[in-house]
Amino acid sequence: MDRKDLRTPQGEIARILVEFLEVAITSVVFLKGIYPNGAFERRRYMNVVVHKARHPQLNEYIHTAVDALLPFINKGLVDRVAVIFYDDGDVPIERFVFKLNLNQSYNSKVEEANLEFSLRSFLIKLPVSEPLTKVLPRNCRWEIMAYFRSLPEASTSKDAEMWIPTDTKQWQQPPTIIPIKSMSSEPLGLQLYLEHPSLSEPKYEEK
Repeated sequence: MDRKDLRTPQGEIARILVEFLEVAITSVVFLKGIYPNGAFERRRYMNVVVHKARHPQLNEYIHTAVDALLPFINKGLVDRVAVIFYDDGDVPIERFVFKLNLNQSYNSKVEEANLEFSLRSFLIKLPVSEPLTKVLPRNCRWEIMAYFRSLPEASTSKDAEMWIPTDTKQWQQPPTIIPIKSMSSEPLGLQLYLEHPSLSEPKYEEK
């Protein structure tokens, strides 16, 4: 990604948002208790106590995945970023979804302090959302998934080579949606919500 792209209002917002998503996704993983508490250390970010992964591979996975979205968020191509938890049959159990809307026509100075204040409220809300979530079974796994409005061909974009279509199982019925937090202001709209399988969702059977 060209450095000059980050000097636009959209570039500044994308940079702040990617940094926020890395912290927020780590907070989601900590919240779900997949790893022992000792796998994380307490840090302060946006004047909120958050958790950072101690394990280099875990930390690198989250950082690399989110950082690779920077050029796409900058161009308004990313619709949603999700943290998805699966059972041992690779069927989704729960999704934490960050829905993004970055105004590509915005051309004014970005008030970074105001933007960070708004994002900070998501980090405060996340820990108290645990009662809304599902209890995960043993042997579950998780991953970060991005949903694109459109995606450049890998042959024309080195950044696009990082992202490949997924063949993981999807729900057949519209999910149950549980809102956690949202903000809607220029130039950024952001929603955080949970998705759970509908009660009418058919059960996958092992072949």
